[in-house]
Amino acid sequence: MGLLRRHFVLLFSALVGVALLSSLGVWQLHRLAWKENLLAEIATRRDAQPAPLPPRGEWPKLKPEDYDYRHVRLRGVFDHAKESYLFRASADGAAGGGPGYEVVTPLKLDSGGVVFVNRGFVPDELKDPKKRAAGEVAGEVEIFGLMRRPEGRNLFTPADEPDKNLWFTRDPKALAAHWRLMSAAPFSVDADAAPNPGGWPKGGATVINIPNNHLSYALTWFALAATLITVAGAYIWRKERRESAR
Repeated sequence: MGLLRRHFVLLFSALVGVALLSSLGVWQLHRLAWKENLLAEIATRRDAQPAPLPPRGEWPKLKPEDYDYRHVRLRGVFDHAKESYLFRASADGAAGGGPGYEVVTPLKLDSGGVVFVNRGFVPDELKDPKKRAAGEVAGEVEIFGLMRRPEGRNLFTPADEPDKNLWFTRDPKALAAHWRLMSAAPFSVDADAAPNPGGWPKGGATVINIPNNHLSYALTWFALAATLITVAGAYIWRKERRESAR
């Protein structure tokens, strides 16, 4: 009891710190389980057989977390006159990975409505559709790909430049407003890697790169808790030794 009274403030502070650090570690373990379930769900949707696109009447009710990365098929006619260019700093495997654009084109569905389709990547020198005319497919097409939620922005995302038809986020609502399309879906579809005539755009632009560092974060918090206990214990032990040596 004497030891506890002499070092009460330090021990109490250390215990509070350990409790806080440990709770953060446990929270990260919960996040780890959630993230692993999310990644498993994405893999299941991506690898499933392509399903029909949800009916137009259901679009307003769709929740992004329920459809993102769902493998679908859809039929319609591309409106190439309204294709938009989504800047990308690089694209692995395409044009040496240099800068370019993802070509996003409205597809007028046979069933009614419009869906923006990310047809794939083109390097900067092929942005002009006249330089890849073979890829501007006419007539009805069938597309297989993944449904995608609108892309978020952060502090480092440049502002879109609609007057130049230059975009930095995948935002169907903004594209629909720019092209005055009243029946556009609130989601987009990333076309799969099936080759386009002439080779461009290169489909399969979807990048599933969701970081999962929660285990390392949890171990870091637990290690800090253990370190705090060790430091506090060492401090008390040394102080007690000095006191007993007097």
